[in-house]
Parts: sequence; structure tokens; C-alpha cells
Amino acid sequence: MHDYPTSCRYYAAAMQTSLPALKKREDVPARVDQLVKMAEGTLAGYAPFHDVRLFVFPEFAHCAPMYTTVKELLEHTALRPDDVIAPYLRFCKQNGVYVQTGSFIEQDPKYPGAVFNATLLIGPDGVLSKYRKVNPWIPWEVHASPHDIPGYSEPLFPVVDTEIGKLGCAICYDWLFPEAIRQLTANGAEVLIRVSAYMDPWGAQAPMDWWTLFNRARAVENTAYVVAANQAANVPDYPPFSWPGGSMVVDFDGRILAQAEPGPFTKVVVAPIDIGALRAERMRRRGHDMMGHLRTEAYTYLQKPGFPRAGSGDISIESIDARIAKEKAKKG
Repeated sequence: MHDYPTSCRYYAAAMQTSLPALKKREDVPARVDQLVKMAEGTLAGYAPFHDVRLFVFPEFAHCAPMYTTVKELLEHTALRPDDVIAPYLRFCKQNGVYVQTGSFIEQDPKYPGAVFNATLLIGPDGVLSKYRKVNPWIPWEVHASPHDIPGYSEPLFPVVDTEIGKLGCAICYDWLFPEAIRQLTANGAEVLIRVSAYMDPWGAQAPMDWWTLFNRARAVENTAYVVAANQAANVPDYPPFSWPGGSMVVDFDGRILAQAEPGPFTKVVVAPIDIGALRAERMRRRGHDMMGHLRTEAYTYLQKPGFPRAGSGDISIESIDARIAKEKAKKG
């Protein structure tokens, strides 16, 4: 465990992108180089003003799920971590910084026939954690949840203790489930990282503005910072959806410290993270300490079976629809 000085204060950058979706893995190395150059420019440009230590990229920054079957994803876009990490490793090691990569469609020989929506936390000493999306956006995402894999033993919600605080990440739709983000907090997270491709009309503008709503709510209910990077692409780049951007940093009281205006813009949003202040507030508060006041025995709903695992069959839009229908029939 790290001993944090009271002056453990740095800046985080939400690296919002508006780029065409890639349809084949051969194009990914050039995209990674492009993203790292964006981070290098941010680090150099802000150097006279801010100590930027954490860089967060959006969901599908590397390769998007432009195909609707696992077979096609494995054939065209699925990657292994070694396919994307080298430029990030160099950047982090040379500059003493941390990168939460944009997500990618991952294949792992340990889990043949499955693909995951995954992101890596990389620091000066290498890859620190891998997060695989626990709640794919059903029914359209045919990625496996780790919850679908029999005998899956890796941490579902990893949190890493670093010199810039305890960092935990979840991807996009995960954030609509308070349980997922609460579990990261229960695992120690102080900075909650959101890697997202959150589309219209549930985006960053009235009357919905779910993006801002949930980012602020999760910060408040967990007394944690939120660094949230969102896609900002036009429909022609990421059909059939448009992506509103609005990347943001929120403090532990739900204050928006910085936010990009909505729209299809590549943007860098930079704001301060003060781990000393966060830890002091968590220690001193007697009121509005939701984690400390959590009456775990009172909430029995999690003891009841919820959305079922995929089982041994192939994950497809049709099989997901069947699982949804089966659960609705039980409740109807």
C-alpha cells in the first residue's frame, strides 16, 4: 500500500476522440500511434501549467464492434493485449504516467470462441490491470461477460493501488448498474474511470443527459472522483449511432470540474485530482458517507437470481433475445 503525501495532487485528462471506426485489426497499430501522439501532445502542452498523470481514452478507441456475430469479430477485429500495448508502455515508462486504454475487442486462448470488450490500465511499470466489460449492452453487443464464463476466476472488478491513488475502471453500460461501481469502491477505488461510447439520445444534452446524470450520481454515492472519456463520432464514422462526447471529470461531491461541450469533436478535458482531499473527506465525514452507512443486510434483492449466464451455447443477438424473453416470462 502506498503512503500518500497530503499534496498528492495531479491532473487527469479525458481524451475524447472523433475518429472513424476501424473494421480490421491490421489498422489498429496506426490508430494506437495516433492516440499516443495525442497523449504526448497533451502532456507537453499542459506541462507549464498542470502535472497530467492520468490519461483516459474512450470505449472502442481501437476497434469498434462493426460486426454482429462472434465469428466475424474473431475473424476481423479481435485482438490480444500484445497487439496494442507497446506504444502505451513506452509512453508511460518514459513519462511516469498512467493510461487507461480505450477498449478493444479481445480474444483470449484461455476462452476459445468468446470475445470480450476489454481495456488495460498501463503505468510506468507495465500493464497493471485488465477490465472486461461485465455488462455488455444487450442485445446488440455479443461480447461475453466474464460472468458468462464457467469457472472464471480472474477479478471482475480489479482496483490497482498506484502512486496517484487507487484506480478502478468500468466500461460504458456498466455505469447504469450502481452495483458495478459500488463494487469497485468496495474494492478500494478512489478514482473511478469510465471508458465509454455512450450514444444519442441518452447522451450529454437535455432532455435526457444520462451521461452527466450517472457520472455525477456515481461520484456522489461512492465519494470518489470520476474521469469519464466518451466517444464523439458522427453517424458515418460509427453507424448506426452518433456519439455526443461530453467527456468530463467530476469530484467526490458531484461537482463537474471540466467537461467538453457536446458534439462530434476530438477534445482533451483536463482537471485536478486531489487524493489527499478525498481521503481526508472519507475519514472525517459522519454525514453523507454512503459507503460507511450501507446497510448491507437490508438489500436482499441481490440474493435472487438475475440475468442468466450465457451457458455453453454461442452468444448471438438471437440467443440474448431468448435469455431476455425467458427472464421476462418468469417475472410476468
